[in-house]
Amino acid sequence: MPASRVRGESDLEAGVPSVVTAAERPTLSVSVTIPAYTMERWELLCESVESVRAQTVAAEQVVVCIDNNEELLRRAEREWADCSDPAVVVIPNRHSEHLDHLAAHGLAHGTSRRFGAGPARSAAAELVHSDVIAFIDDDARAEPDWLAQLLSVFESPSIVAVGGAPLPVYETGRPRWYPDNFDWVFGCAYQGLPSSAAPLRHLIGANLAVRRYAWEAVGGFMDSDFDDLDLCLRLAQRFGSESLYYAPDAVVHHFVPAERVTWRYFYRRCYFVNRGKVKVFRSLGGAANLMAEREFVLRALTTQVGEYLRRAAKGQPDALRQLAAMMAGIALAVLGHVRGRMDRVTQRDA
Repeated sequence: MPASRVRGESDLEAGVPSVVTAAERPTLSVSVTIPAYTMERWELLCESVESVRAQTVAAEQVVVCIDNNEELLRRAEREWADCSDPAVVVIPNRHSEHLDHLAAHGLAHGTSRRFGAGPARSAAAELVHSDVIAFIDDDARAEPDWLAQLLSVFESPSIVAVGGAPLPVYETGRPRWYPDNFDWVFGCAYQGLPSSAAPLRHLIGANLAVRRYAWEAVGGFMDSDFDDLDLCLRLAQRFGSESLYYAPDAVVHHFVPAERVTWRYFYRRCYFVNRGKVKVFRSLGGAANLMAEREFVLRALTTQVGEYLRRAAKGQPDALRQLAAMMAGIALAVLGHVRGRMDRVTQRDA
């Protein structure tokens, strides 16, 4: 049985949280899911699992979903066969249709990677019966109070999803030219996010928790490569934009391999992610909106341009390189969006 949990709200019988007094407020239960797909991350996966098992707020269970890799599945089953308190459940991903789109995965991630986390996250989440489903990546290590920080935000019954801060752990170090507001490129928290708990439209899948009733209400993840974006937009449409919160004190340490801090990875991600988003937005219908992207660009062209120029004036030459990279990233994102819209027209005419 779990050792302890923070106070929170339970789900309603009809799928909507009830309003109760603090004395009546029941305890929220939570389970954690981890998708994995490659033996190359074995040591990182072990660190991720053990960090979740060592939480100050105990998870009911940890579900590790192995994406179409028999060797990894068997090794994980042996590794955690006897775990308890909390138990570690290892399952194969029952989804494989995403493997038919290897080229799309490569474009979305800027590498030959064949993995899209959405199907594996969905398969793991479908096993969870806890009030809250928490998601962490196989290359992320959680701080001991990670779950406690996430669950504390759920004390507001109107909040259905909470995302924490994935902080980078670099394999080779951070390039001096890299702009601070583009850490989203390698899946980490970036400059411009709130400094304290606050509403945020797009939460990062490597550090995310969702009320189970809300996850089920919108049908879970429906995209392979843009699964967190897709889920957040549908949650915002169903429950309101202020039902999604960012909690910077809920920290995981996200490994960033050397290939992700190269110029090649940077420009490909900026371009192809925004090209791919057009297709995602089209599939979302009324849930789609570009407000978060517009706010990002506006903040970059005002606040962050000024900051880089002030730093350059103080004799920091790297500031100009970062400014140039930021502007290039924005231009590539715009080009990707335009190309994505052109793809739509071409496909419609085909």
